[in-house]
Amino acid sequence: MQTHVLGLSVDSVPSLKAWAESLGGITYPLLSDFYPHGAVAKKYGVLRREGYAERAIFVLDKGGILRWAKIYDIDTQPDNDELLRVLGEVDPAAAAWAAARPLTGAGSAPEAEVVMYCTSWCPGCRRARVYFESRGVEYVEIDITRDREAAARVRAWAGGNETTPTFNIRGKILVGFDERQLDEALGFLR
Repeated sequence: MQTHVLGLSVDSVPSLKAWAESLGGITYPLLSDFYPHGAVAKKYGVLRREGYAERAIFVLDKGGILRWAKIYDIDTQPDNDELLRVLGEVDPAAAAWAAARPLTGAGSAPEAEVVMYCTSWCPGCRRARVYFESRGVEYVEIDITRDREAAARVRAWAGGNETTPTFNIRGKILVGFDERQLDEALGFLR
């Protein structure tokens, strides 16, 4: 697929570097639109008066023509399935790539007592891994970026958002990392 993913932020380079490191690294380049502050974001109409940019995705074709744009609420995780559909409309080769890509795991929810729906970059997921290890809790981990059926389950539980970590503990759903809620669900608090 001839597609390039770039991240753009109005933050400085040191700030972007620290943010990427806090996520455990990212797989695409981050560009700083810091000086002159927000010049690119302003041209795309997403720089707010307060000096920060909206969360937005833009799809440009090979000729550099804007083919699709969507602005998201800052707390909303963009839907990868929607983006793959749009890329397929802009570039049929992208549609073929997406169709051949295994987006789902086993297909049904795992039958473990403790399941954590996560991403590789989520800070809360990293804290949850440490939490489980420190308490000797066995769990199954599902990366929702690789298993789109799992992502759909998370969206259903989290009000339409792909919030990570989300836990299924013996049928009880917990959205977000909250140590006290986990202690209660696992029976560490009586």
